[in-house]
Amino acid sequence: MKPASPTSTTSDPPSLSAAAAGASTTPVEDDSIQPPSTVVSIDTNTTRPQSARRTRRGTAFSWKTFAKFIGPGYMVAIGYLDPGNWATDLAAGSEYGYSLLYIILTANIMAVLLQYLCIKLGVVTGRDLAQACRRNFHPALNIALYLLSECAIVATDIAEVIGTAIALKLLFGIPLSAGVVLTSLDVLVILAGWNVKHLKVFEMAIIGLMAVAGLCFAILLGKSHPDWKEVGEGFVPTLGVLKDKDQLYIALGIIGATIMPHNLFLHSSIVKYRASSTTTHLGDIQDFAEIESDEEDESLLPPPPVANKPRIDEILKMSNLDSMIALTFALAINAAILIVSAANFRDLKVAELEDAYYLLQQILGWSAGTLFAVALLFAGQSSTITGTMAGQIVMEGFLGSDFRMKPWLRRLVTRVLAIAPSLLAAVFKGDEGVNSLLVFSQVVLSIQLPFAVWPLVYFTSRQKIMTITCKTDPDSTTPTPTETAPLLPQTQTSTVSFANSTITTVVAGIIATLISAFNVVLVVQVVAG
Repeated sequence: MKPASPTSTTSDPPSLSAAAAGASTTPVEDDSIQPPSTVVSIDTNTTRPQSARRTRRGTAFSWKTFAKFIGPGYMVAIGYLDPGNWATDLAAGSEYGYSLLYIILTANIMAVLLQYLCIKLGVVTGRDLAQACRRNFHPALNIALYLLSECAIVATDIAEVIGTAIALKLLFGIPLSAGVVLTSLDVLVILAGWNVKHLKVFEMAIIGLMAVAGLCFAILLGKSHPDWKEVGEGFVPTLGVLKDKDQLYIALGIIGATIMPHNLFLHSSIVKYRASSTTTHLGDIQDFAEIESDEEDESLLPPPPVANKPRIDEILKMSNLDSMIALTFALAINAAILIVSAANFRDLKVAELEDAYYLLQQILGWSAGTLFAVALLFAGQSSTITGTMAGQIVMEGFLGSDFRMKPWLRRLVTRVLAIAPSLLAAVFKGDEGVNSLLVFSQVVLSIQLPFAVWPLVYFTSRQKIMTITCKTDPDSTTPTPTETAPLLPQTQTSTVSFANSTITTVVAGIIATLISAFNVVLVVQVVAG
């Protein structure tokens, strides 16, 4: 991915950007009435203090700074561990051994790139994916995408509520119907305390829940004694999925369950809290001003703030590193689920969570089954929290100021839409109905996924959307983003494009095309029975 570079194009106005992160507090003379590419020079005889200088070698990596960015990646990564993923991983391992591990790896690589695009969209434009759709698409298309996204949020919530309810039943003997209600209520209680100033607490809680799930599967791996040579061979791609219809179906299910559409909306939103233009130090969490000008004439808008390009580059680098590490952790847990299944359930065709629990107890003992259920509970609980947050982001972003609802009421609506079908299935159909609903929810996610991926690729590839006004310094002595020394009054501005490079656009387009094709095949196979 090539770094952003200055451009002199003036035909496309830069996007209004909350990630004009690190905008200088030193005013620029009459910048509001000048074209973005105009060079403004002030007091050229003034020199910057030596402490504010940066060498051409770039900014040194700081673990202290990176620690401030740890969190959003894990909020997203936990979505890759929801019960829908568990079901597909269990089925893959029990039916095909370790041979589909490379599919999990491939899906994770796709997710890394897509989440990078989410980060860039949120940080550079100041808008999440839902807000960008509302800003740039025709109202009719925007509403259609909103309805599809809302269906995906409900489908995600269904899978997470069901998985957590099953875990409560396995651990404490709570009936499924009661478990569904408890799962929904406790999430509402937790999210009742949601506030931007509590974001780090939420992130640390998610990391803790995810760590417990990972620890449980690390212990299960040790108990299962897998054939590590076969495990290694499983990460090597083969043509088996093209020759075996059933294997292709499972592989498509893994991809559809791994790249969750709600995560694209979630990540593009939560990264903005570390990209505020009013924070003093890099990585500080601060709320941002809501963008309520979507319907206004561009010519009536105030000029976009002048951004500090090195600061934006550093935010993108740190946020992407956090995302890559978190998704690697999610990859390890997903792979562990498949490996445990392959080592213990080979040829048993286990796809239901309860079956896996009881078989683990029979094969490896009571503690193994308990570890499995605890991991399911923690993964399901944490993913329900982030799923509900994504539901709020989708509703607010697509509908904007035209549809106002109190935060607690938005959460209640999102939860009720998930509770109703889950509760009905649990009461009237029991375990069989719940598992059928779990499978159906994954199909719904597959249908909606391309409608989230394609807009993301489109927005991040557009020069008009991804171009903002930045300060530049001809002597390459721009201060590092972590420094707080006063900026040199001698300032130049130019428009800088953060749009995808040609290679990134092509690769992202291929991924979007593959996802679309995979999901079409999956849906056709499900409909055909």
